[in-house]
Amino acid sequence: MQDRLSHTFAALADPTRRAILARLALGETSVTELAKPFKMSMPAVSKHLKVLERAGLVGRGREAQWRPCRLDATPLKDAASWIEDYRRFWSAHIDALERHLDRLNPVQATNNKNKQQLRPKPRTRRGEKK
Repeated sequence: MQDRLSHTFAALADPTRRAILARLALGETSVTELAKPFKMSMPAVSKHLKVLERAGLVGRGREAQWRPCRLDATPLKDAASWIEDYRRFWSAHIDALERHLDRLNPVQATNNKNKQQLRPKPRTRRGEKK
């Protein structure tokens, strides 16, 4: 039995499943609606949904005859937390490498910092945090 994090990453490894999650992030919907953008059979879409359900990323409700699919983002939060630990690790190491290189060649370091100040800041999409 794999752990929950492994199930989450395995589910996210497929672009079709990521597209399904992106659609469900907009709100719950039926399997038929989820299948529309894909050139695959309904059983194939259902298999993708089963993988997402096993990972805990998708749940299904029941409203009379309608069984809407909905996103459950809790496993994504766990995956993001796991990734964040490694981002901090690499960020600290890259900063240390930059300081070391600055000490080796202080003139080049000054020039690089001046160039960075002249570069335009990257644009962000509306509502996106830097």
